[in-house]
Amino acid sequence: MRMMLVGAGAVGESMLKILKWRDPKGEWLSYVLVGDYDLSRAEAVAGLLADDRFSAVQINATDKEQMKSLIREHKIDFVMDAAPPFASNYIFDAAYEAGANYANMGTWSVPMEEPAYGLGIENSYTEPMTKYNFDRHEQWKEKGQMAVICLGIDPGVVNVFAKYAATHLFDVMTEAHVKDGGNLSVPGADPDAIQFGFNVWTVLDEVMNPNVEYDQEKGGLIVEKAFAGQETFQMPDGVGENTLVKVEHEEVVTFARYLAQYGLKKATFKISLDDNLITALKVIDHLGLRSLKPVQVGNVKVVPRDVVAACAPQPKDIGTEMIGEMLVGVHCIGEKDGVRKEYFLYQNFDNQASMEQWGSQAVVAQTGFGAALAIELIGRGIWKDTGVFSPEYFDPEPYLKLMDETGYEWHVMEL
Repeated sequence: MRMMLVGAGAVGESMLKILKWRDPKGEWLSYVLVGDYDLSRAEAVAGLLADDRFSAVQINATDKEQMKSLIREHKIDFVMDAAPPFASNYIFDAAYEAGANYANMGTWSVPMEEPAYGLGIENSYTEPMTKYNFDRHEQWKEKGQMAVICLGIDPGVVNVFAKYAATHLFDVMTEAHVKDGGNLSVPGADPDAIQFGFNVWTVLDEVMNPNVEYDQEKGGLIVEKAFAGQETFQMPDGVGENTLVKVEHEEVVTFARYLAQYGLKKATFKISLDDNLITALKVIDHLGLRSLKPVQVGNVKVVPRDVVAACAPQPKDIGTEMIGEMLVGVHCIGEKDGVRKEYFLYQNFDNQASMEQWGSQAVVAQTGFGAALAIELIGRGIWKDTGVFSPEYFDPEPYLKLMDETGYEWHVMEL
């Protein structure tokens, strides 16, 4: 496989470290073109890997023609999109038009300025998550190419867990609820400090967008205001109680697409957010600082969200200071032999162990690991088809075997 990585940020770097570790001799990963808008960043990541298979290039992820040219010039057959979500459609189209396979870790969505809320995601979003990709399934199939969207930890690993639960733990699985939490903290931190656990742009999109859940009995996808559906959940392995809120996330759509055949009727995604971050996000939203529309400030125009993203504390800068774990899983409910059953399938990642082994904080390494294992399955021809898919489409067992083989621990707990 000759791969082009678009986006050499922290997760992209983590992904490449794991891919090199998994295939040191280039048996299925023969070449990687490491691309980023900042050439020095791409060069730094390629240099860190110290392997002739990895070379660097400057890429504008919104310039489709440039990406198509690079794909052809370097004989790329697989494009991995690790860029900010707003660029994902450009990269997806560039791969398709240049004849390469494609994968990403999430999709782009655009909420309406005045969402309608209630039943029907199309009434609150001008571009609903995953729609751009799945709408092009037949085109990809006709050309004999494959795109796999939503790789990472969530979406990604949890999608595999949900498919495994549906096919191995239940006769009928009626509910699947993703829960993203942990107990990460910075000892001695200012009690008023605001910590973004992952990419600032992504937080501003996922958390503040109208949230979405799937409820077949109510008619399908239901949209509510940000921070709805608060609940507490006792995370296992000593992580403790987490307070979770619903956010917009691809799993509710992909679960509905692939797991309805197993009886799925409800799906949600909830994430743990601390009070300081919630307050900050509400202020940012009410001041219009999430906006992508440039505003005039003196003699220059600035995009408010770019300013927030640049000024906010960056997750990569606090990795060495944090202690605790990330814990992400899916709570599945259904029936087996006529008896109601509930399971929580999860993956936990210790931050200090992650920093020691991979040089990345837990949030980053956990996501990179999830994506890297899926890329391996694609590179080895185990995940193979034509069209546009998410992980639930595939047999979950090869992925789970890779998790066991690599020490990327996963657990099943009956509730």
